[in-house]
Amino acid sequence: MSFPRPDEDSKAFFSSVIPVDPRINIKPMFGNLASFINGNMFAGLFGPQIFVRLQEQDRLRLLEEEGATEFSPMPGRPMKEYVALPEQWREEPDKIKEWIQQSVTWVETMPEKVPKKKKSKEK
Repeated sequence: MSFPRPDEDSKAFFSSVIPVDPRINIKPMFGNLASFINGNMFAGLFGPQIFVRLQEQDRLRLLEEEGATEFSPMPGRPMKEYVALPEQWREEPDKIKEWIQQSVTWVETMPEKVPKKKKSKEK
């Protein structure tokens, strides 16, 4: 299965709406980008589409906005807790920044996610 790839303008825009915070990392993921705080993903870029991770009441409120949808990287397989932001909001980056900050505020309360250790091969 091939995933959509973001163009350079989308990557630059995504980086511009992520808060500057030493705890935040933007990493490549499946040919796209994702933002993490304390090892937990809070936002991402999938092709040209920006998505955020939200607690239930915020997720339901965002889904009421025209153009917002459940984030589904594969048809019929939505990712729990994630909402794709309306594409027309690219013209209103402050709206995107508000929702990303909502995501950061919630996700930073989660326990730190420690990377799993790689298994060594026994001979």
